[in-house]
This record gives sequence, C-alpha cells and structure tokens, in this order.
Amino acid sequence: MSKLLHTKESLILSTIEVISEHGLQGLTTREVAKRQGISESTIFKHYKTKNELILAVLEYFAQYDEAIIESLGLKEFTPIEAIIYFVEAYVTYYENYPEITAITLSYEGLMHEIELGDVVQRIFAKRVKAIRSLIEDAKRQKEISKDVDTESLADLIIGLERVIILRWRLDNYNFSLKKHTLTALKMLLDVFRIRCKTKSTS
Repeated sequence: MSKLLHTKESLILSTIEVISEHGLQGLTTREVAKRQGISESTIFKHYKTKNELILAVLEYFAQYDEAIIESLGLKEFTPIEAIIYFVEAYVTYYENYPEITAITLSYEGLMHEIELGDVVQRIFAKRVKAIRSLIEDAKRQKEISKDVDTESLADLIIGLERVIILRWRLDNYNFSLKKHTLTALKMLLDVFRIRCKTKSTS
C-alpha cells in the first residue's frame, strides 16, 4: 500500500514539474512517464486518464489550504496579522517549492475542462472566502475602515500575490517571493489602516 501511495505521489510531482516547465499544453503522460523511467501504460494503472492525474495534482495543490485555515484559529492574531500570516504561509510554501506556482497560474486553462473546472473553482473560492472573512473581522474590530469594500480588497490581495508570483517566475526566481509579497501586502494594508485612523480622529 505504501509503495502504491509513493508511486502515485511521484507521478503527481513529475506532473507538476512538466506543467511548470512546459505549461498545460505541454503536459503529456508520455513526458511524465519518461521522467519516472516507466512506461506510459504504467501511469494508466494508477490514473485512468490524464485529467484524472491532473485532478490528483489539484488535490495535492489544495491539501495545504485546510492546514493554513485551521492554524489561524489556533493562533492569537489580530485580523490584520491573520491576513499577513495567511498570505505569508502560501508564499513561504511557494518559495520552497517554485514548481507548484505553475498550478496557481494555470487556473484559467484548467477551468475550461469540464472534469476540472469545478475543482479549480472550489479551490479558488475557498481561498477567497478565507481572505474575505479575515477582512470582515478586521472591519468589525476597527482595524480596517468599515466603508472598505471587502470583495474589492480581497481581489487586490489575491491579485497582488498572483502578479508577484508571475513576475518571480518570469525573472527566473531571482528575488525573494516572500519578501516582495509581504512588503507589497503591508503597504496595501497600511493604506486602509491609515484611512481608518484618519477617519476616527477627524
């Protein structure tokens, strides 16, 4: 059983490598098999189709989500600290495993596959919901101005992370993803915290 799980995980990791290097269009089971030193037919003993293999990749990609969200409840953070921690947890993971960021940047391509679209949407929606919830907490605790649109700020935070990931990959990982993302995030959050303080003293 452990050998089977190891083989399936190895196939997932090789698939992520191929997507990272060649994109979704360049992903073939033949290339994955070549990297594993096995026959293409061996892959289909574990995953019936290429889409089933990609589904396994998506589940692997999303397995970190629950742990991050759960850990937020165990730590005594202010809402702003929680937002920073949430983003920091992801970018630390990505910085240690650059290839996995290819999945984040492949959402749109994956959405057009009937078997994959719902899974991508679920993963994305869960992350957006977590960010929005933290923003709402920050508004309730008056860390962020109550007139800030939660959805828009969540979009800004998620967009900021995705743009920096893309720039990091285009720049061949030549700067610290974590440092740049957190610097930009804190600058963004400071704008809204300053607005809140200004309004409260006026």
